[in-house]
Amino acid sequence: MITNDKLRNIAIIAHVDHGKTTLVDAMLRQSHVFRSNEQVGERVMDSGDIERERGITILSKNTAILYDDIKINIVDTPGHADFGGEVERVLNMVDGVLLLVDAFEGPMPQTKYVLRKALEQKLKPIVVINKIDRPDQRVDDVYDEVLELFMELDADDDQLDFPVIYATARDGVAKFKMEDESDNLEPLMQTIVKEIPAPQGDADGPLQMMVTTLEADDYVGRVAIGRIIRGTVRPNQSVVVISGDHESKSKVGKVYVYQGLKRVDVNEAGMGEIVALTGLGDVSIGYTVADAENPEALPTINIDEPTLSMTFGVNTSPFAGREGQFVTSRHLRDRLFKEIETNVAMRVEETDSADVFKVSGRGELHLSILIEQMRREGYELQVGKPEVVYKTINGQKCEPMENLTVEVPQEYMGSVMEALGTRKAELSNMTELSGYIRMEFFIPARGLIGFRSELLTSTKGNGIMNHIFHGYVPYKGDMSGRSHGSLVAFEQGETTGYGIFSLQDRGTMFISPGQQVYEGMIVGENSRDIDMDINPCKKKNVTNMRTSASDEAIRLTPPRILSLEQALEYINDDELVEVTPENIRLRKAILDRTARGRAAKNARK
Repeated sequence: MITNDKLRNIAIIAHVDHGKTTLVDAMLRQSHVFRSNEQVGERVMDSGDIERERGITILSKNTAILYDDIKINIVDTPGHADFGGEVERVLNMVDGVLLLVDAFEGPMPQTKYVLRKALEQKLKPIVVINKIDRPDQRVDDVYDEVLELFMELDADDDQLDFPVIYATARDGVAKFKMEDESDNLEPLMQTIVKEIPAPQGDADGPLQMMVTTLEADDYVGRVAIGRIIRGTVRPNQSVVVISGDHESKSKVGKVYVYQGLKRVDVNEAGMGEIVALTGLGDVSIGYTVADAENPEALPTINIDEPTLSMTFGVNTSPFAGREGQFVTSRHLRDRLFKEIETNVAMRVEETDSADVFKVSGRGELHLSILIEQMRREGYELQVGKPEVVYKTINGQKCEPMENLTVEVPQEYMGSVMEALGTRKAELSNMTELSGYIRMEFFIPARGLIGFRSELLTSTKGNGIMNHIFHGYVPYKGDMSGRSHGSLVAFEQGETTGYGIFSLQDRGTMFISPGQQVYEGMIVGENSRDIDMDINPCKKKNVTNMRTSASDEAIRLTPPRILSLEQALEYINDDELVEVTPENIRLRKAILDRTARGRAAKNARK
């Protein structure tokens, strides 16, 4: 066994918005990867547009810094359980983790999820309590909560003896104790080098590397990223790519390692290093890259199964092809199958219809991010209502359950409890946090569909919810669906202020005057529980009679504009969301109202 003392591999894990990416930026800045005043607050690690807009990390990122001649490879991981497929792979590349916890919120559900994965792999943890400059910080309580969490997750004695660093990532400050004076991250860097074990292995043995991440490059094809478990790798080296019974000979193109934010071309990389290899052809996540003379496969990576599925189909509305660049089933098929090459927690299945595909993922966010990326790339598609993935276990129908945490001001507690009661949620814990109540529930995954927008409405935007996958349990029984029907346009045309004004007492409108609509398009939510066909394009008949009352200015209630996630949560089984680069529309699956009525009558028989 040889130890590579000049190297440390760590992953940063935390709940959404606890400051992971900000901390990595501060480490890069203090390692002079970029100038101290350059890109401040830029979150350079969140490189995708959607990541920057939403303030979440979707794809794991690799970077590296130098500290006292020791190279520290850092992996920034997603904090959202919907991207758990990313987290599980990434933890295979590292020897330790930085667990980042907010000094007020404490450990949250997704912290727990990722930490469990890390402890199972016997990784060494360092706890960083971040945002200690908050006026409402409660550092001592948070430390106790972290300790309880470690005990709950069956951490071993070595893991329970974790070092703690107190930090303000935004200012680039870390301390060993709260009362210490500090103006840099030196205490954190020292702790990483001292506490995180250096990679160990056989540096002179035959090559073994597990592919944990894939990137698609237009010039060099697939780039396979992973950690060298044994041996060394060089450009033009002959290798064998192994997965189960599959073996294929290949040749390494270039070998890259990480330096700061860049990938650097090298002539050789050794045991313990995180590398990116080109030229391996048909390689996928979980494959082993092994020596051509002595090919030995590494154990495969277990990824949690998808829990939610949707249908993705070609846009068939009357407005199809007006706004998008990629509109055919071949375009859609190629894009979806390209996605699953790098997105291991996603599944794509072909259906009886050549124009419709069943896409399964880890949650609504996981699938909606894909839809958002596709519409920005110029795709037009229509997607169906999210449905949970059921399993048969020991002859019994089982459904996925989630651990849900809701934080609300005390006055909204009753309405939230009532809403969750109808969704078959069971309260498991309740704690009070300075004016807020934190409630924990077990809830069927299907009970969460549409709950986020209901929570925001009932708490006037003050409610915060987070959930993680708990496991499969026997089916909990039927659940009531949406309590309001849809307002459906029955002719194609342009909406008018007069038409909308005469209809707005029927419910909540989703449209404004001057908008193009078509027959079967959903233009609002009915105040009653049935669907209603309406005509928002109605024009005012012109007569030569004049009265003082008839020409008063009409006052329209502002329409409710649904985001992509809200639209997906809103639709019923017989409805679809039409997604184009410019618009998100709701529609009935059957546009013709006569045919729709006939189908509803047949369904009731």
